[in-house]
Amino acid sequence: MTKSLPARIAQDLATLSAAERKVGQLLLDRTHDVAHAALGDVARLAGVSEPTVIRFCRSMGYKGWPDFKIQFAAGLMTGVPYVHSSLNADDGAGVLAAKVMDNAVSALLRARNDIQAGQVDAAIGLISRARRVEFYGVGNSGIVAQDAQHKFFRFDLATAAYSDSHVQLMAASLLGPSDVLVAISHSGRSREILDAVRLARRNRCPVVAITASGTPLADLAGVLLRADTQEDTELYSPMISRLVHLALIDVLALGVALKRGKEASRSLEKTKKSLRNRRSSL
Repeated sequence: MTKSLPARIAQDLATLSAAERKVGQLLLDRTHDVAHAALGDVARLAGVSEPTVIRFCRSMGYKGWPDFKIQFAAGLMTGVPYVHSSLNADDGAGVLAAKVMDNAVSALLRARNDIQAGQVDAAIGLISRARRVEFYGVGNSGIVAQDAQHKFFRFDLATAAYSDSHVQLMAASLLGPSDVLVAISHSGRSREILDAVRLARRNRCPVVAITASGTPLADLAGVLLRADTQEDTELYSPMISRLVHLALIDVLALGVALKRGKEASRSLEKTKKSLRNRRSSL
């Protein structure tokens, strides 16, 4: 799938000069404000000269601002707009809420458009047939792993979620060809997860990864569910990627439920009945 122009800007930002990065960051932070702006306005808002804006456009493969602006604006009118607004210390509550929600919605829509149906089908098939399914994650990804286990055990599947690296290694050593390991990682570079996945692979256990493409974990996975998100994890915990990971887990859970049919429905009904007397009538 061809990357949108804003997505390309985000990807190439680190390769640009310091002055050109200011232009790129402005376009990402104030996407709709500057999509139809004049060259002089863009330069003023970015705090750079007009020739710098032109150099930025040429670095992105365009002749100049008019040519670039047409393609940039067109990309916002079709498909899913790329939104990633940086949070600032002086943002008011209203601006803060709008940025957080816009970033989350945009990330989920991009993930929807980036779904590879074949990979999802393969993951659903593996989990549906598995003797045992284990979910591994560390840090925030460990929370997603716990959520996954909570969803899947209700289908009467043998499941477990581990976030401790020592336990992950011990558990992975016991997995085999009839089991499935679902590894969850925003960075795809967590040494703990990679070690456990390698151990499971040596035991010929199928591995499903929910992570960013082009990462070591993605390369190790037999089935990859891509979760390519853009966020600043230096300042705060990854929130957007966690939402995308949770949504992908929901896709898998519903897919497995549909595949197992009445068997899954009966198991879910049993779990619901067990909790009916635990709810207050008030």
